Amino acid sequence: MGNYLVLQTDFGLGDGAVSAMYGVAHMVSDEIIIGDLTHEIPPYDIWAASYRLYQTVKYWPKGTVFVSVVDPGVGSTRRSLVAKTNSGHYIITPDNGSLTHIYHYQGIEEIRSIDEVTSRLPHSEESHTFHGRDIYAYNGARLASGEISFGELGSIVQNDSIERLHLIEAKHGEHILEGSIDVLDIRFGSLWTNIPLAFMKEEKIVHDDQLQVTIYHQGKKVYQNIMKFAKSFADVNIGEPLVYVNSLVNIGVAVNQDSFSKLYHIGTGTDWTIQLRKAPKIIFE
Repeated sequence: MGNYLVLQTDFGLGDGAVSAMYGVAHMVSDEIIIGDLTHEIPPYDIWAASYRLYQTVKYWPKGTVFVSVVDPGVGSTRRSLVAKTNSGHYIITPDNGSLTHIYHYQGIEEIRSIDEVTSRLPHSEESHTFHGRDIYAYNGARLASGEISFGELGSIVQNDSIERLHLIEAKHGEHILEGSIDVLDIRFGSLWTNIPLAFMKEEKIVHDDQLQVTIYHQGKKVYQNIMKFAKSFADVNIGEPLVYVNSLVNIGVAVNQDSFSKLYHIGTGTDWTIQLRKAPKIIFE
């Protein structure tokens, strides 16, 4: 096991919260190498936390410990979990749905419930609102450093007993590809869908084909256009929309050098669905 500890929160970097988590981890062990997944998850956005883990975990070495703290229920009866994924990574997080995408798309081998009374930063018993520091960073560091084993962190819980968010399965039928707009490529405003490239291949859609793209919000059509399935953003003019393959080998929708999300007021989550199909060929008489 490498001594990697990767932190994700909705804390931002405007105060000392993340630094305190770093400090606790280094108090446990000087050998830990700490990385940041992101601290810019929108406040309380469990869906985004779940998706960013799915986006990132498998690209770190096996044995890496992830701590994800987006925890609107801190101090309540929600459990604190440590999961071992099928890929050999560990995730410590509240039981509030943050494991949804990993559970569904990559699989979890075993989950344990951490005892928040006994497994916590010494002398932190009176603090009930900063479990990110007192329970998650502390136990993440203990696991990453080898001070404690996965099996010693808590008792086994049934995988299907954890909280999971509602997902929409991508579908392919009648020459229509359909899925949800799961998340944004934040900085650039591109839409990331859960439609896999494999569906495009099944439909014999290739680069430079023209696609009809329709976006729905709660079932109501809010956008429709014809755009190119492009290999790269440079394949279309600046300001022109395109369909492309993102880094997870799913289908994305973007505008070259602009924010698709802002231009057309498109959001993310299961309220936002998208359909793709080959555009009908226009025949000129």
